[in-house]
Amino acid sequence: QVQLVESGGGLVQAGGSLRLSCAASGRIFSMYVMGWFRQAPGKEREFVAAISRSGGNAYYADAVKGRFIISRDNFKNTVYLQMNTLKPEDTAVYYCAADLNPTTTIRTRGPLYDYWGQGTQVTVSS
Repeated sequence: QVQLVESGGGLVQAGGSLRLSCAASGRIFSMYVMGWFRQAPGKEREFVAAISRSGGNAYYADAVKGRFIISRDNFKNTVYLQMNTLKPEDTAVYYCAADLNPTTTIRTRGPLYDYWGQGTQVTVSS
């Protein structure tokens, strides 16, 4: 069992920055690929970013590429999402998720992830 707890969400003006954190517990953190997803009101959940077990590889959705940075600290069992140059369309509930499949590197499909946090709200005002 893996527990994931997100934090760092809030209200920010367009052009501003936020850093989300996701603290994990329950299993060896370095064993799983970590991802961030988001869901805006009335829309389906979408992939944002994911990072490999070692942190050496990352993958981003086109909508956030160049603005968001995913990172992880395997000693602190935490994954981060640094969000810069935020736009109103980034407004959503952001979820972190853990992919335990040992045969994969990075996957972008939400249903393939095994564990999810409760989400943290990010609101970007124009």
